[in-house]
Amino acid sequence: MPLDTSTYSLALLRIDGRRWNDLRRLHAQIHTQEAADGSSYLEMGHTKVMCVVTGPAEPQAGQQKRGTTGGGGGGGGAAAAGGALGAGQKDAASIVVNVVVAGFSSVDRKRRGRNDRRIQEMEITIQKALAANLHTHLFPHSTITVSLHVLSQDGSLLAALINATTLALIDAGIPMTDYITACTAGSTSSYAAGDDSADPLLDLNTQEEQELPFLTVATLGDSDKVAVLVCESRVQVSRLEGMLVVGVDGCRQVRRLLDGIVRAKGSKMIKEGVVQRSDVMAVSLEE
Repeated sequence: MPLDTSTYSLALLRIDGRRWNDLRRLHAQIHTQEAADGSSYLEMGHTKVMCVVTGPAEPQAGQQKRGTTGGGGGGGGAAAAGGALGAGQKDAASIVVNVVVAGFSSVDRKRRGRNDRRIQEMEITIQKALAANLHTHLFPHSTITVSLHVLSQDGSLLAALINATTLALIDAGIPMTDYITACTAGSTSSYAAGDDSADPLLDLNTQEEQELPFLTVATLGDSDKVAVLVCESRVQVSRLEGMLVVGVDGCRQVRRLLDGIVRAKGSKMIKEGVVQRSDVMAVSLEE
C-alpha cells in the first residue's frame, strides 16, 4: 500500500505518531558479552543490531594473505577498497568489518550472503569511517575486527550499525577522535512529485524509506563535520540542504543519548569496583 504523506505537515504527526523532528526510541547497552574485547547492543525503533569488537590483535593467516589495512569483510569489492587504503598505512592497524544479516530480520526473510552487494557497501562505508576516526597508528601490525549482526530491520539500518560500532569500540577501549553518530533524514514528497516546498523528516522507518527520498548522515562528535553521507534516492537539490541540516541535528541528539549510556556504564563500573576511580575520570563522569 502506498504511504499517504498528505498529513506529514510540520504541525501534524507521522504514521507512527512522531513529529517531523522526533527520533524513534533508542535503547542501547555496552559490554553485553564478557568474552569479547568490546560489545554492544542497540535498538533504533524496531531496528536491532549487535556488535562485537575483537582486537587489536595479531592478524590471522587469512587476513595476512588478504593484506588489507582497513579492509572490509567479505567480497572482492571490500578487499579492493581495503587494499587501496592499506597501501600507505602498513604501520597502522587494519580494520576488518563483517556484517551478517539474519534471515528472519525482515518481512521478506531474504537470506543475504557474504557476497551480497548491499552488505559489501555497508561494510566499506563503516570501515572508511572508522579508518578516519580511530588512532590505528598506535597499533602497528595488528587487526581490529568488527562483527555486526542484524537481528531486526525497520529502517535506518546503516545508521544503527554505525552507532552500535561506536559503542563497541568505546567498550573495547580503542582510542578514537570522537563519537561517530549517525541518523537518517528524508523528505515528505517523492522526487516525481517535484514539490520544492516539501518538509524534511528525521529518522525514517522502513515504510517511509520505501516511499520517500532519504539519506544517511554520520557526524564526528558534537560538531558539523560529516564523516559519512550516503544518499541513494533521487531528490531535488533544493531539498537536499534541509534534509542534511535535519540529519546533522539528529546526529547530535543520538550523540547525547550514546554519551549518557557510556557515562552511566562507567559510573556503574566504578561503584562495583571493576575499575579504579581517578580524578580525571571523576571529573569526566560528573560533567
